[in-house]
Amino acid sequence: MRIAWITDPHLNHCSLPSWEQLIGQLNDCQCDALIITGDISEGDDVVFQLRRLADAVTVPIHFVLGNHDFYQSSIDRTRAEVGTAVENHSRLHYLRNEQLIELSPSLALIGEDGWGDATAGDYDRSIVLLNDFRLIEDFRFRHRSQWRSKLESLGRDAAIRLQHKLEQACTQYPSVLVATHVPPFREACWYEGRTTDDHWAPFFVCGQVGKVLLDAANKNPSTKIEVLCGHTHHGGVAVLAPNLTVTTGAAIYGRPEITKVIELT
Repeated sequence: MRIAWITDPHLNHCSLPSWEQLIGQLNDCQCDALIITGDISEGDDVVFQLRRLADAVTVPIHFVLGNHDFYQSSIDRTRAEVGTAVENHSRLHYLRNEQLIELSPSLALIGEDGWGDATAGDYDRSIVLLNDFRLIEDFRFRHRSQWRSKLESLGRDAAIRLQHKLEQACTQYPSVLVATHVPPFREACWYEGRTTDDHWAPFFVCGQVGKVLLDAANKNPSTKIEVLCGHTHHGGVAVLAPNLTVTTGAAIYGRPEITKVIELT
């Protein structure tokens, strides 16, 4: 079995030649499934892009959403619209709404969106001001003093949901593949070959998801957990435990391409 993985394609920035090149790559690689780890497009366009992609390929598409996917909208409204699109297209699978997907008798796929949850780095002294706060209604209509609690709440929700999925997957499968958008550890938050500093970490690490992953790895030493994520547009691999590896995929605006082909034997 071969699985294509794409992260941060930002299809709303993609020209027609780049789109055709991506679809050509997907068809040529002869994969059995596609995983996308977020930032597919933006809130007013993401459903269109998902349907467009599902109509262009012939394999199941397993995906999570990234922060850009909620731009020009709200988090709840975008998730609801994506959920409806998934119900109406058999090839689309929103991993946040799925409990567990068996890719092989020995490998389960689970996923959650994740969020930079303000639990890593130094939020209070950070000089970073993301477009998220201006373009996502959940932040734009809140006072700046409320942003931190909202970030923590989003991270906590993802962590709780992922914990339940991990508990089931780790008891049934020797290997678990986890798809998420935001790196769950500072060690996996790459930029130009280095990991994040205290200013960027609050917005580029989902620390609560990281804690859940590390707890699951420690409690299930015989289970191999591999995490796929994006968000930073720079790639790297971090080994957090003998059985826990996080691969962060690189991406370039306007030039979406397959990040990696995963081969299962």
